[in-house]
Amino acid sequence: MIFCTNKMEYPLRTQCQRVQKQMMVNGEKERVSLLVSRGSVDAVSQQMASHPQYLESFLRTQHYILHMDGPLPLPYRHYIAIMAAARHHCNYLVYLHSAHFLRVGGDPKWLQGLEVAPLRLRLLDNINKVLAHQPWLTACSHIQTLLKAGEQCWSLAELVQAVVILAHCHSLCSFVFGCDTDADFVPLSSKSPNGTPPTFCPCDAANGNTNVPQSLATPSEHITRRRSLDSSGDVTCLKERIQKSQEEREKQTLQQTDTEEEEEMICLADPSRFITDPDFCYQEFARKEEDHFQVFRVQDYSWEDHGFSLVNRLYSDIGHLLDDRFRSVATLSSLHSDDLKRAIWNYIHCVLGIRYDDYDYGEVNQLLERDLKLYVKAVACFPDSTKTPVCPLRWTPLKTSERIHINLLIMEARLQAELLYALRAITQYMIA
Repeated sequence: MIFCTNKMEYPLRTQCQRVQKQMMVNGEKERVSLLVSRGSVDAVSQQMASHPQYLESFLRTQHYILHMDGPLPLPYRHYIAIMAAARHHCNYLVYLHSAHFLRVGGDPKWLQGLEVAPLRLRLLDNINKVLAHQPWLTACSHIQTLLKAGEQCWSLAELVQAVVILAHCHSLCSFVFGCDTDADFVPLSSKSPNGTPPTFCPCDAANGNTNVPQSLATPSEHITRRRSLDSSGDVTCLKERIQKSQEEREKQTLQQTDTEEEEEMICLADPSRFITDPDFCYQEFARKEEDHFQVFRVQDYSWEDHGFSLVNRLYSDIGHLLDDRFRSVATLSSLHSDDLKRAIWNYIHCVLGIRYDDYDYGEVNQLLERDLKLYVKAVACFPDSTKTPVCPLRWTPLKTSERIHINLLIMEARLQAELLYALRAITQYMIA
């Protein structure tokens, strides 16, 4: 269980790393606050900005799995994110990752639908569907199918990264749905309202990337270049530079036309193009003896004792980043008591088939009022505006930051649940 005051020590986390992280905290908080105040982050990050400590951890993890070193090529990562978001018809995330997919060199034809994508990506559709709606169905057979698909097979490292991306985006759909971000979604244009060009990634900025695009260069840089040109005194060289400049403008115009066509393709992209079996959705987890689904007992397979070490071994450092997310959301300052936060977390795991033998589930009914339970279950299990109307929190007047805190708890609990099911299936495959 993540709700504890003593931070768990892992063999791979050195004292040096902990000290370095502590030294970076203040600087990261200032940078995140600056980015949000300038409007340089997406709508989801702006929602999370009321909890800056958690936002730091979230952005680090998201940047790592989508942009940093890993076995999967960048276009694959964003296409997998599209597939995950499409399961919940999340237009906001489908558009966002479609734009990133094109930016990192993805084939625009793939955005026409899942059937156009490579077979290796299409093979992920089944485990994507199961993890998104009924994660307790995740089995060793799903892993075996992907790892033994002949020439189109996945490596274990690739599959682990894909599973992390799927679980990350599924749970993020819950946050988007709970905060009603998708309802307020307006497609981005090639000219962003804050002047930041579309090739500038806020995740890069939040993680300390100082490579600012030319259009954001300071005036002094333009002045320096102009003075250098004027002082050359070479008329022939000047004409050549003018001609080259004109050619570059023409090229940029053509590229802008192509970009506008790609953006039109993204805007018209229907999430249903990236899914199969649309009727497959969440169903109540069966606990009856005649049903073959068994309750997932944390005492037999937990994140702390099993999931963390496995995912960190197969996908370097991601275990530390995910663990920081789980702990950050659990330790956020809030009006809610630790007992209430634990009840929300355990209730989400319960409706997804995960049980804690050392927890009294009578506390769930005592601490969670009926409207809150309905809200939590809707956001965690079927965050799809095409099937479930957004239900606002009516159970008590809350500040915006408190509502967002609840949505963060829901998102992280769901993320851990999906990872536990997937990692357990991978473990079963490895020891079979």
